[in-house]
Amino acid sequence: MLKKTKTIIAFSIIPQYFLVKWLANYPDFVERFYSNGIYPYISQTFRFMLGWLPFSFGDVVYAFAIIYMARWVFKNFKRLKTDTKGWFLDVFSAISMVYFAFHLFWGLNYYRLPLHKSLHLEADYTTEQLIKVTETLISKSNMLYSEIAGNDTLKIDIPYSKSVIFEMAPTGYAHLKNSFPKLEYHPKSIKKSLFSYPLTYMGFSGYLNPLTGEAHVDGLIPTYLFPTTTTHEMAHQLGFAAENEANFIGCLAAINHDDIYFKYSGYTFALRFCLNEIARRDEAVFDTLYNTVNKGILNNYKEARDFWDSYENPLEPFFKLTYSSYLKANKQAKGMESYSYVVALLVNYFENTNI
Repeated sequence: MLKKTKTIIAFSIIPQYFLVKWLANYPDFVERFYSNGIYPYISQTFRFMLGWLPFSFGDVVYAFAIIYMARWVFKNFKRLKTDTKGWFLDVFSAISMVYFAFHLFWGLNYYRLPLHKSLHLEADYTTEQLIKVTETLISKSNMLYSEIAGNDTLKIDIPYSKSVIFEMAPTGYAHLKNSFPKLEYHPKSIKKSLFSYPLTYMGFSGYLNPLTGEAHVDGLIPTYLFPTTTTHEMAHQLGFAAENEANFIGCLAAINHDDIYFKYSGYTFALRFCLNEIARRDEAVFDTLYNTVNKGILNNYKEARDFWDSYENPLEPFFKLTYSSYLKANKQAKGMESYSYVVALLVNYFENTNI
């Protein structure tokens, strides 16, 4: 009976796979019945259950799973020859259950309607539009810097602990929901990752655990990066799986916050993406605009670069290639390059909005 059950579970991965690929062709259906249907209830349930814990339950589960898998492989290695069929049956039944849980609890959000369609924004933009929005972002970022630091040129240090930033972050979403009711965020479930060191060496500043709904931020990153990294991971919790969309929503949540440091982090976050895109398109225009950015802002950018440079290692490209392959497998055709597509959302939104 047990073997029969395992066989059914193991082979169920085949219809599961084709069902997911079929649903990927119907983003309107996924948007209506999953992303705006059952998923919000799933997400809120997980956040109610685990948000109160002062540590990441998901990280503990991951640690246990890694230890268990290593122990299982060690103990069952000989079975690979003596009971090959049973060995693969055990492996694929486990994979099948994880695959099912991943897509039920979060993963189907990869196949929802693209955000620019939900917001009725254009998907493309001209260099002229990009330059205009970038100039506005420079002006706003410079103004916020001056309000905080006066005539200084030193980097901004956010005067809050990282735990306090977690407590403050939902306020941005509370304001944002006035314009976008579907972005209501309650309760919170944001944690520092127990794996911050390996996460940093892999080159990632945060992640969402799709099996527990907990948002994780790398506890080692500079505090300047904390507000937007936190709001980015919260956007994932709300069902925006695509990285470019989570960047865009996280940016808006920071900008719409009451706190000037959150605003500064949000505007300079958006500015960095736009400047990078201009540098790719026209170096001369980039140089001109770059020279108008307050040196204190540039020092914050340098702080972030120096942090990541200090953790560079030979394995980082491998981890990023692996994650890029994961993104491509989940309908983000450009893999990690899809991060840069946040510029299209920023330009088309800010061009028609008073920022």
